[in-house]
Amino acid sequence: MKVCVPVSENKGMESVPFGHFGSAPEFVICDLDSNEVKSINNGDLGHEHGKCQPLKALANKAVDAVIVRGIGAGAISKLNSMGTKVYQGIEGNVKENIKLLKENKLMEF
Repeated sequence: MKVCVPVSENKGMESVPFGHFGSAPEFVICDLDSNEVKSINNGDLGHEHGKCQPLKALANKAVDAVIVRGIGAGAISKLNSMGTKVYQGIEGNVKENIKLLKENKLMEF
């Protein structure tokens, strides 16, 4: 399972989830099967409100889930149509959010 978490700065699993999906400077991608952690710059920072393009922002990386603190309905719909589940993240870091996801303790949008 690959999980995407929008962050303001890449600090790997210690990164803090960003407040909004579309305007996050970077995305940390965690592969829960291989324990590999990558970072992708968000190439869609200049979008108009409500016009974020998850496929473009994620550079066409296939992810199974997104953990985010804030996200618009349009982005949720687009991600869901790609087969990606979207979960409400908590304050803390990526590691803590991934742990809660594995324990089924994050709410799905």
